[in-house]
Amino acid sequence: MFKAILIDKDDAGYSVKLSTIDDAQLPSGDVTVNVAYSTLNYKDALAITNKGPIVRKFPMVPGVDLAGTVEQSSDPDFKPGDQVLLNGWGVGEGHWGGLAQRARLEGKWLIPLPEAFTASQAMAIGTAGYTAMLAVMALEKNGVTPDKGEILVTGANGGVGSFSIAILARLGYRVVASTGRPEQADYLRQLGATEIIDRATLSEPGRPLAKERWAGAIDSVGSHTLANICASTRYRGVVAACGLAQGMEFPATVAPFILRGVTLAGIDSVMRPRQDRIDAWARLATDLDRDALALITQEIGLEDVVQTAERLMKGEVRGRVVVNLQC
Repeated sequence: MFKAILIDKDDAGYSVKLSTIDDAQLPSGDVTVNVAYSTLNYKDALAITNKGPIVRKFPMVPGVDLAGTVEQSSDPDFKPGDQVLLNGWGVGEGHWGGLAQRARLEGKWLIPLPEAFTASQAMAIGTAGYTAMLAVMALEKNGVTPDKGEILVTGANGGVGSFSIAILARLGYRVVASTGRPEQADYLRQLGATEIIDRATLSEPGRPLAKERWAGAIDSVGSHTLANICASTRYRGVVAACGLAQGMEFPATVAPFILRGVTLAGIDSVMRPRQDRIDAWARLATDLDRDALALITQEIGLEDVVQTAERLMKGEVRGRVVVNLQC
């Protein structure tokens, strides 16, 4: 028996509760993991609060991240005792995820836990930090170096935004943070932001082309914000898009792309090939200041998940939430 957050839907409606589950109910998979830590991401909060169509079948254990120890495996790449890590692959949506003390998964979804991190640290980073690293690597791949100019990070108080600022600052970039919570300016400066701007300056409908400013940007907001970023990106600049907090629509024109050669790079972290994941985590081991984890992260127990998800959806949670499955 193990404890888990269980989402269900029946004639009585949508329900979420902390449950005790028998091992026999675990889904199919070739690796069984004793989960030590998981996380509470925006996508998890959408699922738990039923604010978005995240869950594809019921019942479902949410949680897009997990780190733990292999207990059983028929996958030749893993053996009992191995420390492993998972981000994405649709867990918590179509396959039971990490907000449980045990998980049964496909071995191809797992990577070894990097030696540089404990399970707790890996989950402090989680999908948010891993996605931020993929976005930074996309900027680099397209030629954006620190000498090219300012980098804009939107959704700065969220997990992706916080890690993007910390990584970029450590690499020597000048980072401008866009936030709707100006009272968090000191936190963003501690992470490495050199300037704070109000998200309202980007969130309304704008012109097809605006004054050139950004050499690059990492955007987790979408909608008008992303359109305005593209419109104000400098010649041959790069915008890495990885979220839709404002909305899925993209009310833009082709002007920034055909007149300024702007690159819009889509960042998918869910279905990324294994080698890309390994490379991103290797970069995190060298390019992320561990001291930033204490600033970015708070830890909760499984019993606190539902309430914290409600707070996250209200914009009351800063940075990352790590869920300790061992208590």
